[in-house]
Amino acid sequence: MASIPSIQLSDGNAIPLIGFGIGTAWYKKEEGAIDFAVVDGVKAAIQAGYTHLDTAEVYHTESELGMAIAESSVARSSLFITTKVMKGIDNIAQSFEKSLKNLRLDYVDLYLIHAPFFAKSEEQLQMAWKELEAIKASGRAKSIGVSNFLPADLLAILKTAKIRPSINQVEFHPYLQHQSLQKFHKEQNIALAGYAPLTAVTNYRPGLLDTTYARLADKYKKTEGEIALRWVMDQGIVVITTSQKETRMKEYLGALNFKLTQEEVKEIAELGEKKHIRAFWTDKYNADDTS
Repeated sequence: MASIPSIQLSDGNAIPLIGFGIGTAWYKKEEGAIDFAVVDGVKAAIQAGYTHLDTAEVYHTESELGMAIAESSVARSSLFITTKVMKGIDNIAQSFEKSLKNLRLDYVDLYLIHAPFFAKSEEQLQMAWKELEAIKASGRAKSIGVSNFLPADLLAILKTAKIRPSINQVEFHPYLQHQSLQKFHKEQNIALAGYAPLTAVTNYRPGLLDTTYARLADKYKKTEGEIALRWVMDQGIVVITTSQKETRMKEYLGALNFKLTQEEVKEIAELGEKKHIRAFWTDKYNADDTS
């Protein structure tokens, strides 16, 4: 199994720097019969060396992840499991119990509020967070955090929080770098995780980064996907990626065995800042929002 470095969260727990997402390409429209293609895909990811596995209530893949874990030969203690609440936000305790049942687990390593958009007031965000704090206190979620939150959303929670969010998972790639959010995270000691890190590689091409990605891929004898993942990790940001192809699963783990120079990280960042693209939640954010 590949050796995957971790970063430490503010609560003292560690999170692997790269995770395998079981949403997007694996997404099921509704709960129902087990999708054995998803089970096999997750088992392949575990076999390839991924220990950090990321799902969500709304992906409808918790049961498949649970089956894959049960059928794998990897000890539960060697895995880092993340899930998220969104549809069940009005009864988080009940939703969490259902997630644990689907996952066939006694605990998760990380439990996230999937998005802030349900809240019509700061109080609603604060009450939801209080429920996550209770789950962490019970020991059934080792760490708690959020996803798709902007500074204003985090500030609302921090006003009353007894436990600060350990991490915020957001869309992150060169065309959406969240500079103000990154600054806020550093000030508040909240880790950052990025999903859709391959956006500039797999979509929106031809693009501003094509030549740079190709040059660096040639220099390091890596794929452009590995360059894109490494760029995120070299900023101390946890990266969530995925693929339905076993060759790609293994390829992306190759991003762990090299590093870009500071100048190369800066070059990609500066090129990316010349264009703004948000691929997800486009109906929830202002078109020009880069925070």
